[in-house]
Amino acid sequence: MQQNKAGQRLGVVDDDPSIRETLEGFLEAEGYDVFCAADADGLERIMRVNPVDLVLLDIRLPGRDGLSLTRELRAKSEIGIILITGRNDKVDRILGLEYGADDYIAKPIDERELLPRVRNLLRRVGHSRSVTVPETMSFGRFLLDTGRRSLTDEAGKIVSLTTAEFDLLYTLARNAGQVMSRERLIGATSRRRFDTMDRTIDTLVRRLRRKLETDPDHPVLITTVHGTGYLFSGPSASDGK
Repeated sequence: MQQNKAGQRLGVVDDDPSIRETLEGFLEAEGYDVFCAADADGLERIMRVNPVDLVLLDIRLPGRDGLSLTRELRAKSEIGIILITGRNDKVDRILGLEYGADDYIAKPIDERELLPRVRNLLRRVGHSRSVTVPETMSFGRFLLDTGRRSLTDEAGKIVSLTTAEFDLLYTLARNAGQVMSRERLIGATSRRRFDTMDRTIDTLVRRLRRKLETDPDHPVLITTVHGTGYLFSGPSASDGK
């Protein structure tokens, strides 16, 4: 069994008690502290006492559904969010990513697939840094600080980014002028097995364009290379190399 850093806390939110019980037992056996809830209100009660690092969140919850809860969580925190979806919930998956989820996994949940996703997302959320050498990158009106994992505009205002958005932007900016395939970008942001039908990167790029581009419908920083991937066109300068 791989040892996990002490104190890593996971939330499991699903209205099916058998799924909660199964995931709780499996994840606790892997060394995590696990807190379970049947709905959004239950998660809020948990987080008032035990803030979690990552939440596994069923999309189809009673009351406030998983999509609404994803949007609320992302508006106020950088918590890792993995959505639990049905096999055919493709539209909901896309919406979930648009609202700020980092990843998703389909039911029935394969524990062998779930565990590496949890580990990788926890690393990105803050228990280790994917960028080992602090540096700053400037492009357009923005400054990307890899040491602080922050993006600021010309007025010094923080631009809120999810962990996946930050990793994607860093990868694009670090490779400015190079066409980056979706496969390479997926590897940089989620470590998931490459799926040619996976539109996660496209969703993340749309989110970044809304935050960075003056006119997201006519982007100049992140441009599409049809049939290949994406090109970061903004000039960048790095310090601390």
